[in-house]
Amino acid sequence: MRPQAEATQMIDDARVRVTRFDFAPGAETGWHRHAMDYVITAITDCHMRLELPDGSVNEVTVAAGVTYRRDEGVEHNVINAGDAPMTFVEVELI
Repeated sequence: MRPQAEATQMIDDARVRVTRFDFAPGAETGWHRHAMDYVITAITDCHMRLELPDGSVNEVTVAAGVTYRRDEGVEHNVINAGDAPMTFVEVELI
């Protein structure tokens, strides 16, 4: 069993939900499905392993300061595949 990433709710109102995720090396979010469109901003370099429902695994690196967006419906487990802590901020659009 992997350690869990720490999720810190920063804003949760009628328009947006903002959550900071802090991962120790090897920590994971656990399986989840995004119910809203969302934007991720990497605070640190993020070496992520993404486990997908079909059993495939994607390894991606998102450099600190880089932002990307995804549509609702994404389902995955995010794991810190690096040897250093990683942090990103997720903004869900309500």
